[in-house]
This record gives sequence, C-alpha cells and structure tokens, in this order.
Amino acid sequence: MATPAAGPGFARTLSLFDATMIAVSGIIGSGIFINPAVVARSVGTPAMILAVWIAGGVIALLGAFVFAELSTVMPRVGGQYAFFREAFHPLVAFLHGWALLLIVQSGATAAVAVAFAEYVCRLAGFEKGAVTPLAVAVLLGVAGFHALGIKPGAVLIDVITFAKTLALVLLIVAAFVLTRESGISFEPLLPAGLGGLPLVSVFFHGLVPVMFAYGGWQNLNYVAEEVRDPLRNLPRAILVAVFCVIAVYVSANVAYVHVLSAPGLAATQTPAADLAARLVGETGAKLVSLLIVASTFGFLNLSLLTAPRVYYAMAADGLFFRSLARLSPRFRVPTAAILLQGALAAVLALSSGYDRLLGYAVFADWVFFALSGVALLVFRRKLPDAARPFPTPGYPWVPLLFTLAAAGIVVNTFFADTGNALIGTAIFAAGVPVYFLWTARTGPRGEREE
Repeated sequence: MATPAAGPGFARTLSLFDATMIAVSGIIGSGIFINPAVVARSVGTPAMILAVWIAGGVIALLGAFVFAELSTVMPRVGGQYAFFREAFHPLVAFLHGWALLLIVQSGATAAVAVAFAEYVCRLAGFEKGAVTPLAVAVLLGVAGFHALGIKPGAVLIDVITFAKTLALVLLIVAAFVLTRESGISFEPLLPAGLGGLPLVSVFFHGLVPVMFAYGGWQNLNYVAEEVRDPLRNLPRAILVAVFCVIAVYVSANVAYVHVLSAPGLAATQTPAADLAARLVGETGAKLVSLLIVASTFGFLNLSLLTAPRVYYAMAADGLFFRSLARLSPRFRVPTAAILLQGALAAVLALSSGYDRLLGYAVFADWVFFALSGVALLVFRRKLPDAARPFPTPGYPWVPLLFTLAAAGIVVNTFFADTGNALIGTAIFAAGVPVYFLWTARTGPRGEREE
C-alpha cells in the first residue's frame, strides 16, 4: 500500500478557535465586498436581493452539515480528496487534486494576489507597473512563511480573520446607527413583468454569485490531521463558521440596501466602499480599501496553508511526485507541496490570461461540492458503523438537497458561461489519461496508511 515518505507525521497543533478561523477565512474573502452589487443587478428588488442571500445561506448550511459529518467519518489530510478516494475511486480523487492544482486553487490564488497588490498600490500611490511584481513577491513570501510550520500561519489567519470579521460587523452596525432614512422598500416585491419560470431563472441567476461568496468552508478538511480532537473540533468549527458567516452576509446586504437602496446598490461596482463613503466620507472608503487588503491577504494565507495538503495526500498515494509526500522533519509540514502551490500561483499571476481560470475554477469547485453530498450517501452504506458524533440532521434529504443545489449551479454554468464550463470539462477530461499514465508508471497503489 502507498505510504508517505518516512519521517514524522503531522503535528496536531490547531485548536477549535484556529479551526473555526480557518473555516471563516475560507468563506469571507472579497465576495461580500463586490458580489452584492452583482446580485442587485440580477434580481432588482430589495425583497429578491435578501431572498437570494438567505437562500444561499440555507444551501451553505446544508453543505456545512454534510461536511461536518464527512469530517468525522473521514478525518484525513486532503479533505475531499480522501472522501472521493474512499467513496468512489482513486481516479475521482486524483481529478479533484488535478483540478485544485491547475485551476481551482492556483487560479483563484493568483487572481486574489493581483487584487491585493492593486489595492496596496492604490493606497500607497505606487505605479501600476508595481502590481504584478508585488503579487508575485507576496505569493512566494507567504509560501515560504507557511513552510515554517502550520501554527505560525494559523495564528496569522486567526488575527486577520477575527479583525476583518469584526471590522465588517462594525461597518454593518454603523450603517444602521448613522443612517435614519432607509432605502429598504418592498414595493415592488418582485421585478416588474416577471413571473413563473422567468422569475425562477432570474432567482437562480442571482444565486450563482451568492454561492461563490458562501463557498470555502471545505478548506478546513484539508488540514484535518493537524486539528486537535478532530472528531469533536472539525464539525463544530465548520458549523460555527457557517452560522457566523450567514449572519454577517445577510446583515451586510440589509445594510447595503438600507443605506444605498436597491437601485444604488445595482449601480455601483464598489458597494462596501460606497457604503462607508456615505457614512463617514472619503476616510470611510479608504478604511474599506484597507479591509479588502486584509481580507485578500487572509485568503492568500489560507490558500497556501490548506491546499498543499491535498497534493501531499496524492503523492502519498503514488499519484503525484513522490517528493511532495515528504514532511519537513523540523516543521512537520509538506514544504515541497507548499512551495509548488506558491510557485504555480506566481506563474499564473505573471500571465495575462490567468483571470480566465476563475470562470471554470468555480465550475470545478461546485462539481466537487455535488460529489461531496453523494459521498456522504455512499459512506452511510459503506461505513455504517463509523463514528458520527455530528450526524447530518434530516438525512437523507439534507445531503440530497445540497447535492441538487450544487448540481444546479454546475448546470447553470453551462447555460450562463458555456465557454468556461466546456474548458473546465476539458481539463477534467485531460486528467483521466494523466491518471492512467501515472498509475502505469508507478504501479497500482492502495489506500494510504496512517
């Protein structure tokens, strides 16, 4: 059977608070500062705006229950990679790691690094030509930092995540304290002239950017073998994080509509900055820019801390370069995998076409969310006696509803963004011969020993 390279195992150093902050940081990125305007342009009325964000929260909660149970049934490094390997076939697990490395994590990390650099350069008054070098330097620097062990990176994520969440909450509170006249109106309740299937179509069109903003809680499962008392702390962290984010996201959108009104929200490209500027002037807009800098930097930290554990698990199973299955004897982290993730993201940040990756990165992400719901159904049959301290309530309807919602987002992408959906599908297809070529070269491998 495939085993990781000889040496120390992972260190269980992450507390419940660390795990919760990792899950929160995986969800709260730049989406809540930008996507509310996209949603407002899609659905129009205040009632529809709030309904879409609440519906997105419900889907996220269904997903949290699914991943809470999966985290106790299969608390192994790599998260979804381990789920798919045990529930389906190593090929499915390999395609998850393949997509994560080539498009999902690397593309998103490159794009967020550039966004971070753009905001820093704008605030500091640097020339536009400094954006790309700064993005590359930050990616490589953060990767090097996380190669020094998981605890320093986790502490940094704790500080950034707590600070940015608190700042967002303060902005929401200020919106209601400093603005007396509300832009919230439920007349009209629905977009004019829409009903039946066209109304449903509009609703699901608005739901897509909402679900993009809610995604990310799965990052915690990647570091499952580094969390203390995982059967207790993993599900608790996931559920607490998702409940907190739902409260913040729905409240933020109420605040946006309250201060800016639905037409004003739809008309802006920078809703959070406009909200702050309306409350306290240009100083507020600058403070929001600092908040976005912190939020994007927090995502970079999370990305380079969590995803490399998937490449480690692939290598330990003989499905990737063997050097990636080695842990640093001193720091007990997969140093080579971390540096690979940072280097690939830096290469994409240097390219002119990396931004196209984001379209099919989201498509790929929700394919694997749908498969995660199916994996839970499989484990209930395949591993009926496994420890389940947090069984999914409402089984089997909760995982079925989550799977259908995720599948709906994937199908919608084929209609709304056909080109990127086809490219994402092609990348999946390209991974199939790579898998068989790799297994032919290394020989058949079994389950990784713990």
